[in-house]
Amino acid sequence: MDYRYRYNDIELAYSVEGEGDVVVLLHGWGCDKSIWKSSVEALQHHFRVVAVDFAGFGASDEPKSVWGVEEYTRSVEALLNELGVVSPTLVGHSFGGRVSILYASRNEVKRVVLTDAAGVKPRRSFAYYRKVYTYKFLKKALPLLIGDKKAQMLLDQRRAKAGSSDYNRATPMMRAILSKCVNEDLCSVMPRISAPVLLFWGDKDTATPISDAHTMAKLIPDAGLVVVEGAGHFAFLERPELWREALKSFLKFE
Repeated sequence: MDYRYRYNDIELAYSVEGEGDVVVLLHGWGCDKSIWKSSVEALQHHFRVVAVDFAGFGASDEPKSVWGVEEYTRSVEALLNELGVVSPTLVGHSFGGRVSILYASRNEVKRVVLTDAAGVKPRRSFAYYRKVYTYKFLKKALPLLIGDKKAQMLLDQRRAKAGSSDYNRATPMMRAILSKCVNEDLCSVMPRISAPVLLFWGDKDTATPISDAHTMAKLIPDAGLVVVEGAGHFAFLERPELWREALKSFLKFE
């Protein structure tokens, strides 16, 4: 069943299926709760499954200000508090992993599953920083040299060539939010996660590389890693049978 929850000045969409201990599904950037369809079908016979559309995705309203991982985590905390959820199991993919990590570092949780999760700040090359600071310089200088309208057109063209597909598809507000969230490093809070954690990772993931999984495995006290050979950033969708078996083993259901 689909529901709406009023959080401050926006509405969040979520669904609830099944009964029992609560499993919360948190999607990645650019996705929505529908990406968990097969996972919900597998879990709803054993758990109460809550799938959330993050603010700015799916049927949820866009934030009115520039949110970071903190604000997204607070919104999930508020929703689960409203639902009376205590000690849930969290399942987070990509950006949803960021929220899962921060939530689990300061709330009671039963278990956590992180699949191709973000949270380790990427190491940037000199070429990356040169590109970023060149863009910032041009953003200030071009309007003075050629006028606002022509400058904006050239900057949009440059951004379309250099930016990620997530960034280019986003609204101005969501671009600002993505820029803020992608640079947040959660390594410092990972040692505070006391619950068991399953890391499920594609070894060909280029968005959140397998090195991130190894970093998390070292920092999180009770973490185990399943490496999915040949899979990329969506390992749970690319290898659904292995994903279901991993969930069954870790969450202890048949």
